[in-house]
Amino acid sequence: MKEPASNAVKRRRILLVEDDEEIKSLVARYLADNGFEVAVAGSGKGMDHILANQQIDLIVLDINLPDEDGFSICLRLRNIGSLPLIMLTARGEHTDRILGIELGADDYLVKPFVPRELLARIGAILRRTAPGEERYEKLKRYVFSGFVLDASTRRLFGPDGVRVILTSAEFDLLLTLCHNPGKVFVRDELKAASTTDRSVDILISRLRQKVEADPRDPALIQTVRSMGYTFTAKVGVEW
Repeated sequence: MKEPASNAVKRRRILLVEDDEEIKSLVARYLADNGFEVAVAGSGKGMDHILANQQIDLIVLDINLPDEDGFSICLRLRNIGSLPLIMLTARGEHTDRILGIELGADDYLVKPFVPRELLARIGAILRRTAPGEERYEKLKRYVFSGFVLDASTRRLFGPDGVRVILTSAEFDLLLTLCHNPGKVFVRDELKAASTTDRSVDILISRLRQKVEADPRDPALIQTVRSMGYTFTAKVGVEW
């Protein structure tokens, strides 16, 4: 059944990595009917081939694939970029969900699922990176407290030079903070990288775990009581 799709997500290209032929066919047809271009792969190797030859906006990834575990694929993708990724799998244990998010998945949906919910989750993620939004492409790298945030490759490196794994939502939120150091953000202003006040708080908490020396006593991303958050780091820009 065709659902209303916003202009922000029409004609975006989704890569569906799924080895179950029936599910792959049904999901691909549903997404195509709702305004997306869809590429399909049945394995990690097939996914790699498509990524090397096509521009992809978001990946929907199964975990149980014939040649490579979806968790391994997720980690591998996060080591080279922050392409939005939703895990769509029959593995619904809390430990699996937590692992998926910790490895960098932007969302985790368990089979059996309602196709309209998958569509809504894809739309929510893609709206953060919709064409026409200010993305700060001209600014190549932000440097703060020993960290380097590369806006062109969408990667974060720590003071030791080691890559810090971020989800696309975490990256977008940190990019916004780096572009506006010292500004006090109310939660509504940060919802572009999230969906609700509560999920903004969760994203902030996750970012603190990755950039603060002591996440329980944050020095960089500080809470402004009754208002929101501010990024207190001194930020330099390299072109």
